[in-house]
Amino acid sequence: MQGGSFARRVAGILLAAGASTRMGTLKQLLPVAGVTLVERSLHAALKSRLDRIVLVLGHRAPEIEAALSGISRDPKLTIVHNRRYAEGISSSLVAGVEEIAHSHDHGMILLADMPFIDDRVIDLLIESYLNSRLPIGAVKVGKRAAHPVIFRRDLFFELKSLTGDVGARSLLKKYGDQVCLIALGRDYDDRDIDTQLDYRNFQTDLKERNRQWPIS
Repeated sequence: MQGGSFARRVAGILLAAGASTRMGTLKQLLPVAGVTLVERSLHAALKSRLDRIVLVLGHRAPEIEAALSGISRDPKLTIVHNRRYAEGISSSLVAGVEEIAHSHDHGMILLADMPFIDDRVIDLLIESYLNSRLPIGAVKVGKRAAHPVIFRRDLFFELKSLTGDVGARSLLKKYGDQVCLIALGRDYDDRDIDTQLDYRNFQTDLKERNRQWPIS
């Protein structure tokens, strides 16, 4: 891996292509306080200092895109349909990286089913990562790296070489001594929503915390 430029153009790749097999219903469109799960993640990304957002859709992509309504016209947003989504999450990651490879110096990977990632988390990771001048940045949860994760441009080729139903964790392991990890404290919630039980617990927690979910 060669040292790369540290220009500050950072794109976000929001992965939302999965078939929701464990949920049993299309989780991207699950309601969350007046918006859908994918809209919540998308609003957070668009509100952040990310220069551009690439939303990667796959399973039932036209239905999800239609449900986005006006937000789909945001000038920062590009929507990509990954027709190979059944090959696993790596195919969506590759589709997103290919979209930004010639225009951006860094790419942040976001998952649409992690509803507690907001614009403050995204912006803090961007700033800490860029200041570190390391090739990878991630949130630290316990002793492990968690999403979001950000990669410098000279790692894009390795990201595009991934196959199967795996994300970029292999690169975090390979370059473990070159990762900028930021700790957000005990209040950071990195849960994802995979099952009906996850969703019910999440909805219960929202009510208990009386969280406000900004959508603009």
